[in-house]
Amino acid sequence: GQPRNVQPFSDEDASIETMSHCSGFSDPASFTEDGPEVDEEATQEDLEYKLKGFIDLTLDKSAKTRQAALESLKSAFSSKILYEFIMERRMTLTDSIERCIKKGKSDEQCAAAGLACLLCVQMGSGIESEEIFKTLGPLLKKIVCDGTASIQARQACATCLGICCFIVTDDITELYSTMECLENIFTKAYQRDRDTNGVSSTHNTVLHISALLAWTLLLTICPMNEVKKKIEVHLHKLPSLLSCDDLNMRIAAGETLALLFELARETDADFCYEDMELLTEKLRALATDGNKHRAKVDKRKQRSVFRDVLRAVEERDFPTEMVKFGPERMYIDCWVKKQTYDTFKEILGSGMQYHLQSNDFLRNVFELGPPVMLDAAALKTMKISRFERHLYNSAAFKARTKARSKCRDKRADVGEFF
Repeated sequence: GQPRNVQPFSDEDASIETMSHCSGFSDPASFTEDGPEVDEEATQEDLEYKLKGFIDLTLDKSAKTRQAALESLKSAFSSKILYEFIMERRMTLTDSIERCIKKGKSDEQCAAAGLACLLCVQMGSGIESEEIFKTLGPLLKKIVCDGTASIQARQACATCLGICCFIVTDDITELYSTMECLENIFTKAYQRDRDTNGVSSTHNTVLHISALLAWTLLLTICPMNEVKKKIEVHLHKLPSLLSCDDLNMRIAAGETLALLFELARETDADFCYEDMELLTEKLRALATDGNKHRAKVDKRKQRSVFRDVLRAVEERDFPTEMVKFGPERMYIDCWVKKQTYDTFKEILGSGMQYHLQSNDFLRNVFELGPPVMLDAAALKTMKISRFERHLYNSAAFKARTKARSKCRDKRADVGEFF
């Protein structure tokens, strides 16, 4: 009975609940020939009972309890579609998030901001989401601009502000106002080289990165005349961030540059950047960076990203990526699409594939059409028996072992010594 006794939401809950909704979208290897039937109605009731308990606990006196409840709600919202359940309680959830952001400490504010993102992702771009953003938007802006708030809370609120505005805003003035708020944050990074207080500048880098990425996301939905203005202001300033000590800032600046070049060339096929030679030199240096004082993992990541950025700037080329989710495939073939996908993947985590399959809003964003519904006959044809899976795995294992043994065989290297 009591809400305190409600167990935290777990991946097991997600797997049980989603089995009946999206088993047809899962990998064929996940099917089994014989499994216990799941009582969908009872499972749904149990899940909703747990979630109601978590919503109640967001008002608890204990900050630790409130934060745990927020994290459990985030886990549930990212792993399944709960539109009807949330629709009935959206005002209660909004009030809880508002209270936690206003009165909570850093970790609680971060969890509440993350839940606000997921709440808007669940609700999509309707009137209900607009009401949520009207309530939370001014508070998020206040935290982002508050120099006394913790950097982590400001960072989370900047990300939340960008994502929620992207989802709900039809009002162009609100879009510009939000972008201006974010701009005021990340443009301070341009002054880094002239900043006498290096420690403070480094401390704020994570906030500058989040503000820059959120601003870039909103730029992708701006009218072209506004895009041109932003390109004129920022395209010659952004390269200064490529010299930042922080790897994530260098990568964020590089990917934003690639996106700006892509948008600039869409508006003007003959677009020409004045300092192209200097910029390509910088990008090439980062794409071939071999500094010994940097970690190998960081160097590999940086070189990989900046090879793509250099190709985008020099050759107008984008390395197409394919994302698989169930029987469907989505091709990411431009920087705008990549920026959008990366943003939502960051907040949805492992639930991204499920939301791509079932979330109407995300499917509209990526132009995937209505969700694919598979009937029982289609599901049956996708099933693979245990024996077939066993044969496939055995053959793959033998092939791997044989290939590795050949590479490890010392006799294969004899020719090099004689």
